[in-house]
Amino acid sequence: MNKNVETFIGCDSGYEESGIVLFGAPFDSTTSFRPGARFGSSAIRHESFGIETYSPYQDKDLLDRKVFDCGDLELSFGLPEDALNDIEEHTGKILNDGKLPLMIGGEHLVTYGAVKAVFKKYPDLEIIHFDAHADLRDDYLGAKLSHACVIRRCFELVGNGRIHQFCIRSGERDEFLFARENTDMHKFGFDGLSEVCEELKKNNTPVYFTLDLDCLDPSVFCGTGTPEAGGMNFTELLGAILEVSKTNIVGADINELAPMLDISGASTAVACKILREIILSINK
Repeated sequence: MNKNVETFIGCDSGYEESGIVLFGAPFDSTTSFRPGARFGSSAIRHESFGIETYSPYQDKDLLDRKVFDCGDLELSFGLPEDALNDIEEHTGKILNDGKLPLMIGGEHLVTYGAVKAVFKKYPDLEIIHFDAHADLRDDYLGAKLSHACVIRRCFELVGNGRIHQFCIRSGERDEFLFARENTDMHKFGFDGLSEVCEELKKNNTPVYFTLDLDCLDPSVFCGTGTPEAGGMNFTELLGAILEVSKTNIVGADINELAPMLDISGASTAVACKILREIILSINK
């Protein structure tokens, strides 16, 4: 893999020496409300130079980490199947080389491609999912591949009780009924997260961590396609990320920044800081 010309700040190590590989999945063709998430990954890279490599929250510095940024994938905007196949193939190569894939979306559907690859290597995989939305619809307007259905598709891979959902505050009634029987859903916040993470850590269970940035309140993060009132603040999310980092994370992503929907640039700045903290928190 070749190094990207413009990397996320501090993530300019070589591929062979790096434990984490960062890549973008600029896809938003199934967005159900306001499009623009395809520009999230490039905006995060470009704006990352507005923050420092050092985190005072964790007393860690990206300059002390080996992270390779290979840039954005070239994905078919009109064919979700092809885009997901490309994401799965790319994620699989990273995993086969003994490295941890960290993907920047894009809309949330891109998670499905990465999870498929991770599940092939780790069949006992469990998923930790932060989001405003349940994403458990069986279809959206007849489409099975939609960002509104991504966790339902992941459920069909990993099975009952292996998806742990937090901050959920939006969805159809059928999604919440489905969650009662099939997923471990924690509505409105992070209650129960420490217990879930402790159990996963105790068993050294492989974990895929997917973070939809709209779990944040729109007052903190308005640059997203489907903002939902009643979300988390930055400090609450950071604490939850540090909790998840105690588990055996084998793959992760952040998604759903649509930078042009917040002309102030504040949402992009928040996304940059969250990505920095995720990279520094992962023990790889």
